[in-house]
Amino acid sequence: MRVALHTKVRADRIDAYESAHREVPKELTAAIRAAGATSWTIWRSGTDLFHVLECADYALLLAELDQLPVNVAWQARMAQLLDVVHDYTSEGADAGLPVVWELP
Repeated sequence: MRVALHTKVRADRIDAYESAHREVPKELTAAIRAAGATSWTIWRSGTDLFHVLECADYALLLAELDQLPVNVAWQARMAQLLDVVHDYTSEGADAGLPVVWELP
């Protein structure tokens, strides 16, 4: 499945956010892959972040990562940089953007 997400980085933390993503821990990327993700791309326009990830089951991916220490640490780091966090909102696995149109 493909999931599109929209988050927002704090305007005063853009450089720190981009820096963090140049050094994502290998243990975290391995855990994300092991949880079923096959790709994840993030684009930024100003403070808006757009994510597209492909995985077998997004809800399962979130559940498998939820208590992993490397992910808990990463989410704590991201919470300092983001105004809007997608994974740990009340919507959780349903936080993806709805599809409006797709090239047939």
